[in-house]
Amino acid sequence: MNLFKERLKELRTARRATQKELGEYLGISTRAYQYYEQGERYPDFEGLLALADYFQVSIDYLVGRSDEP
Repeated sequence: MNLFKERLKELRTARRATQKELGEYLGISTRAYQYYEQGERYPDFEGLLALADYFQVSIDYLVGRSDEP
């Protein structure tokens, strides 16, 4: 799941969103979101769906199972 943290940060910075904005969007603290980008924790299924919707990519892309966004 190392690719997850890299893609998450890449997508966020490309969209010029802050970690705080993503935390608020997901309904979690900024620190909890930072754990995602550090690879220390992972979102639950609903969080994964929300991130895929937010960035308009597939879940498979987010978790590194596909290179097609």
